[in-house]
Amino acid sequence: MSDLARRSLLTGATGIAGGSLLLSGAGRAAAAPADDIQNILSAAVAWRETAAERDMLYRQGFNIARDRIDAVLRGRGQTRRGDKPLAVICDVDDTVLSADTYWVRLVAAGKQAFDDALWDKWVIENGPTATAGAVEFTRYAESRGVEVFYVSSRDQGPDTQRYGVGNLAHVGLAYADDAHCTFLRESSNKEPAQKAIAETHEVIAYLGDNLNDFRRTYYVKSVAQRKVLAGEDAEEFGRRFILFPNNTDGHWVGAIFGESEPADTPAYRERMLQAALNQVP
Repeated sequence: MSDLARRSLLTGATGIAGGSLLLSGAGRAAAAPADDIQNILSAAVAWRETAAERDMLYRQGFNIARDRIDAVLRGRGQTRRGDKPLAVICDVDDTVLSADTYWVRLVAAGKQAFDDALWDKWVIENGPTATAGAVEFTRYAESRGVEVFYVSSRDQGPDTQRYGVGNLAHVGLAYADDAHCTFLRESSNKEPAQKAIAETHEVIAYLGDNLNDFRRTYYVKSVAQRKVLAGEDAEEFGRRFILFPNNTDGHWVGAIFGESEPADTPAYRERMLQAALNQVP
């Protein structure tokens, strides 16, 4: 097949550049011939790698968090409660640590869905880098006497905590120590760890790339319901909840597929196209 014919097959028939599925005449998703399938993650990973807008979204989020610290320390925006030390709670991956190099590695390996073995190897090799502005923000918080706690869901076996703290320390983030880091191996429910921190500290902001980083109530397997629940808390975002972009993985994927890390199957690719066509409830 010529290059022109291949481009027509991949883009003209679907109207979606980089798609791995085509629309049949009846409007249903149908698989393209194997030789003509472009990685369905390529556009998302290209944006992660090249978009200056993405870097500035991180800078914007950390600027908001910094302003939040300043406002609380000035006694504005809320009434100080008690004498608890101030703290912010951060998710780790795609909040303060970038997974860009993992996704590049995954696409280069020809994979089209999250791969646990590749992820674990990348974590152990200290693959993560700092997201734009993360180091500066945590160092600023430290300079103002505000502690940063990290709560994340990861499982690389018995040494998960050591690997996680090591990743944070490797890029120069403040408070990269066992006292400020919690890596949950058995659950994605961060609320118990967050509540434990709130018992001893006044938590003034939560930072994350996933709704589940803020409240467990958002952890539902319905696209529409997630939007409704988040909309009910709209006033929290950009204030107490500071959200960062992640267009490759997270519980938004779980709402589409019923699980956050679906295997690469024909059904997975068809479902992804249905989501792109707004056909998933």
